Amino acid sequence: MSDDDITSLRLKIEGFVQAVGFRHFVITEASRLGLDGWIRNSFDGTVEVLMSGPNAAVEKLVGLCMRGPTGARVTNVEIHKAEPPPGKGFRRQGSF
Repeated sequence: MSDDDITSLRLKIEGFVQAVGFRHFVITEASRLGLDGWIRNSFDGTVEVLMSGPNAAVEKLVGLCMRGPTGARVTNVEIHKAEPPPGKGFRRQGSF
């Protein structure tokens, strides 16, 4: 796999996305897809995600983040190119 096959994105997810299992949902799906990165709640009520991995897997997780788990209501997703995370695996980070 070449570096051209890897995508790194940072998402800011708005809506009813906290206290509905959103982070657990994303960690489970990102791990299943073999992605690296992290997810955290923001004090403004949004959820932030950094994901990195094969293009198709990143695209799949972006689609899942736009929907969210049962009980979530996603109203907007900002997507920005990003640098890959420093470590391997997908984890939860502290709120900021």
